[in-house]
Amino acid sequence: MVKSSIVGYPVIGENREWKRALEAFWAEKISEEELLRTTKDIRLANLKKQQDAGVDRIAVGDFTLYDRVLDTSAMFGIIPSRFHWKDGQVSTSTYFSMARGHKDAVASEMTKWFNTNYHYIVPEYEGQRFQLTENKPLTAYREAKKELGIEGKPVLLGPYTLLKLSKGYEEIDVPSIILQLIPLYQKVLQELQDEGVQWVQIDEPILCTSISSDEMKTVTEIYLQLTKNLDSLNILVQTYFDSVEHFEATCALPVAGIGLDFVHGGVKNLENLKKYGFPDDKVLAAGIVDGRNIWRADLNVKLSLLEKIQQHVKSVNLWIQPSSSLLHVPVTIQSEQALDSTIKNALSFADEKIKELNILKAALQQGKESVAPYIKQNEAALTAFNQLPARKREEIRQASSGSILSDSKRNLTFAERKLKQQEKFQLPVLPTTTIGSFPQTAEVRKTRTKWRKGEITDQQYKDFIKAEIKEWIQIQEELGLDVLVHGEFERTDMVEYFGEKLDGFVFTEKAWVQSYGSRCVKPPIIYGDVVFTKPMTVEESVYAKSLTDHEVKGMLTGPVTILNWSFVRDDLTREEVTNQIALALRKEIESLEAAGIHMIQVDEPALREGLPLKQSEWDHYLDWAVNAFRVATASVRDTTQIHTHMCYCDFNHFIEAISALDADVISIETSRSHGDLVESFNEYHYDKGIGLGVYDIHSPRVPAVEEMTEIINKGLEVLEPSQFWINPDCGLKTRKREETVAALKHMVIATEQARERLGVSAVK
Repeated sequence: MVKSSIVGYPVIGENREWKRALEAFWAEKISEEELLRTTKDIRLANLKKQQDAGVDRIAVGDFTLYDRVLDTSAMFGIIPSRFHWKDGQVSTSTYFSMARGHKDAVASEMTKWFNTNYHYIVPEYEGQRFQLTENKPLTAYREAKKELGIEGKPVLLGPYTLLKLSKGYEEIDVPSIILQLIPLYQKVLQELQDEGVQWVQIDEPILCTSISSDEMKTVTEIYLQLTKNLDSLNILVQTYFDSVEHFEATCALPVAGIGLDFVHGGVKNLENLKKYGFPDDKVLAAGIVDGRNIWRADLNVKLSLLEKIQQHVKSVNLWIQPSSSLLHVPVTIQSEQALDSTIKNALSFADEKIKELNILKAALQQGKESVAPYIKQNEAALTAFNQLPARKREEIRQASSGSILSDSKRNLTFAERKLKQQEKFQLPVLPTTTIGSFPQTAEVRKTRTKWRKGEITDQQYKDFIKAEIKEWIQIQEELGLDVLVHGEFERTDMVEYFGEKLDGFVFTEKAWVQSYGSRCVKPPIIYGDVVFTKPMTVEESVYAKSLTDHEVKGMLTGPVTILNWSFVRDDLTREEVTNQIALALRKEIESLEAAGIHMIQVDEPALREGLPLKQSEWDHYLDWAVNAFRVATASVRDTTQIHTHMCYCDFNHFIEAISALDADVISIETSRSHGDLVESFNEYHYDKGIGLGVYDIHSPRVPAVEEMTEIINKGLEVLEPSQFWINPDCGLKTRKREETVAALKHMVIATEQARERLGVSAVK
């Protein structure tokens, strides 16, 4: 009979208990023993919920203290030498040092997990000899069986995906790395088999990217080696986020099951299933329910899809599951008490998606009539939702598909604008600035909470925000920064803030998801057409500008980032929704300019994140994504300087698209990647202003002047001093005040020394 399966489950707990335990440990408020005890309780509670829901194949080993890729690096001894690890099980302190850095070593690089907003810690290859430090999947399996009687499905990251996500090696090193990894994976699998494990899930999402035929042959050889001594252990190779690139070769892998995503890339996977069929002796784990978005599944549509799949797969060999791990969605809708009931009834979080799987499984096993009441309820909820007036605003549809979308070109070229802007702003060589936000202290958060609860008046809250702005304008002036920011103290989140002020969005109370480490975000939900109603940032920016003779940047989040960091309606294309957002932001930018703000930063950290996994689809995505940014920014005067910011991703393959944004200045994260990005400028001549982040804001350490100097010098090897800006990697809202001031002081010193070396200390 058809079985249900879970690819992975959120680690954070219904009330972010996991986050609180981690941060308490880092703050030395609890011991390591208490941390491990607390996280075990959370882990077991997560498993118990799935067990009680009747899931047939429960994933174990998907829980993490920070990041599953980092877990894999620690398990195989892929530890950079700067952390001074020798051998044996990796300590908790070393593990967290790799993730967050410590006073003597910068953290490992962090970047986006494929095309999601989850970040992983990049494994670093330095020629080290790998070793199995701990069989983490076996430990997870034993715990689940002993504590809850669960016959779990251990999960581990696949060897080829691990390789492709790593850095520090050349192509010539690939065979030796694979030869190192294979015996370690073999040992892990052999120990699982000896334990009596029935199924193991090996995640290979890399198979959904544009890998070559030769690479697929390498994958096949890897799995031939991994499985040659296994006789009772069943391996499921799990893919997600798109269709597999080599369908026949993937299905022919010497394993017992293949997991395919029939939501993202589902059209192609279904086409290939019809064209090539599916092996009779393998399980197909079909990703039916969307693991990345929060909309209620249309059960009739899903049953129709399953009928098509069943034409090619025997029921006994069919598992139904989410399209990917559920870590990308909130835990449960039950925590939401304030949502409009029509909207709430259209939502489905992790726990609700498991219920949807149960209904679909029952329909397949017992007939559609057995779940008729659930299907009727499902139909009514979706019909009511789709009839909401906010989802069909004709004037917005017409505007976002009209001629204004072609009005995406500045009046002058960058070279011409640059001369006008130099004359206007009179900035020194290597101007210093920050990315936008300053520390959101406990007092800031407490005051905001009081305001939201109605415990203080609107005016009291405004006065508090103004006091914070005034203090940090003064701090920036004392530090010697050249271009200032107001600090964003009024903003909880760089996307949520704008969603709250635009129509077409709705917000939750506790719908948190993990972004990186303990950082959890509560993405807005774009459920209707996006409408600009009134200026959103003008008041704070104008006030900050009134306090100083320095330029103050207006701070906005760009259209693609608002899209990618929200849960987006699925009845329109992502391009259509982005165009609506871009037109709303265009009005905000025009409002800032009219109010006297002539440097405006429109952040697009998620531009790279949105790239499709298939390179053949990149051009189309970049065309509309870049155009949306330009639609938002193109109407300003020649002397108005447009900035943008991007962080924590691989920029090297789309430098041309970054240039095509036509922003006057872009700031980019480079500290964790140790300045590797600058190598791209040897091949591509970038002519616009650019700030390569000189220190990592996600680490609590204060970097030395010498560390920043090294990155500045690398940048000056490939960039002209006249185009180089100096800034941190990202916003500073998560840092403490003393860390922020100390690090910025070092940044200014490093900049002054660089100016002296250039002989331009007083040059404007």
